[in-house]
Amino acid sequence: MIDPKVTAKLVEGFVNFGWGHLIMIAVGGILIFLAIVKEYEPVLLLPIGIGCIMANIPVTGMTDAGGLFTILYDMGIKNELFPLLIFIGIGAMTDFGPLLERPRTVLLGAAAQFGIFGTLLMATLLGFDINQAASIGIIGSADGPTSIYVASILAPDLLAPIAVAAYSYMSLVPIIQPPIMRALTTPAERAIVMPYTEKPVSKTTRVLFPIVTTLVCGLIAPMSTPLIGMLMFGNLLREAGVVERLSSAAQNELVNLVTIFLGLTIGSTMSAGKFLTAQTLFILGMGLVAFALDTVAGLGFGKLLCIVTRGKVNPLIGAAGISAFPMSARVVNRVGLEANPNNFLLMHAMGSNTAGQIASVMAGGAILALLAR
Repeated sequence: MIDPKVTAKLVEGFVNFGWGHLIMIAVGGILIFLAIVKEYEPVLLLPIGIGCIMANIPVTGMTDAGGLFTILYDMGIKNELFPLLIFIGIGAMTDFGPLLERPRTVLLGAAAQFGIFGTLLMATLLGFDINQAASIGIIGSADGPTSIYVASILAPDLLAPIAVAAYSYMSLVPIIQPPIMRALTTPAERAIVMPYTEKPVSKTTRVLFPIVTTLVCGLIAPMSTPLIGMLMFGNLLREAGVVERLSSAAQNELVNLVTIFLGLTIGSTMSAGKFLTAQTLFILGMGLVAFALDTVAGLGFGKLLCIVTRGKVNPLIGAAGISAFPMSARVVNRVGLEANPNNFLLMHAMGSNTAGQIASVMAGGAILALLAR
C-alpha cells in the first residue's frame, strides 16, 4: 500500500515542474559540460552546474527555510564568509614576486579596472539603481570572490546572475581576450621582446609586503580591509616560511572545501523563477561589456607605457591587469609567442596580473565605501 503522502508529493513535483525548470536544468548541464569536456574552470562550474540542477527539481525542500541550500547561503554568502575564506587560499597560492620585481606593473593593474566604473555608468543609464549597477560593474574585475562579496552586500537579489557571469567570463579568458588584444595592438607591438632578468626579492620584502599592503589599502579604502586582509593573510602564511602546514591547508583543504560549498550555493540561487528574466540577460551582457572594457583599458595603458619607454614595454601585458590569475598572464604570453617565437612575456604579465588582484579588491572596497550603508 503506497502512502498517500508520498503519492501527493510525487504528483506535486510533476505538477510544479515547468519549462522554466527544464531550461535551467539544461543550463546546469551546459555548465557541467564546459567543466568536464572543455575544462573551463571545472572546480567552480561543476558544483555550480549540479547546484543549479538540484535547485530546479520541485518540492525537494533544499531551498526552503531550514533546507540544505538555505543553510549554506545564510552561513557563507549572506554573511560574506565563503568569499573571504577563499581569499585566504588565493593569497597562499599567489606569488607576488613578479610584481615586487617590477613595481610599475601596479599601474597596469589599476588601469585595467576602468571597465568596472564605465559599466557602472552604462548600467545606471539602462535603469539599474546605483547599487545594482555597481555590483554588475565589478564583474569586469574578473574576480569571482570580490564580485560575490560586493553583490551580497549591495544587490543580493542579483547575486546569482552576477556570480555566474563573473566565473563564466573568468573561464572564457582564453576565448574573450585574444581577439581584443589583436584588434587593439599592431603586429609590431605584439612582437616587442621584453627581456626577463630575474631580480631577487629578499625574504624581508616578501614578508613585509602583505603587512604593508593590508595597512595601506585598509587606510585608503577601509571597506576593502576584509578582502585585502584575508588575501594578504594567506600570502603571509606562504611567505613566512614557518607555518608550512597552515599554508598548505589554506592552499588545499580550506580552498577546496569552501569552493565546493560556494559553487553549490551559487548554483542553488539559479532557480527558474529568479534567473529566467530579461534582467538576467542584461546582467550577463553588461558583465561581458565590463570584462571587455577592463581588457581595453589595460591594453590602452600598456600602449601608453610603450610610447613613454620608446618601445621597451609590450602593450599586451596590460591585458593581464585583470584579476583572472594566472590564466590571463598565460594568454598574454601565448599571444606574444604567436607574434614572435622569441618573446617570453609570462613573468612580466604575471606582475600585471597580481597587481590586478589587488586593484580589483581595492575597487570593490571603494565601491562599498561609497554605497554601503
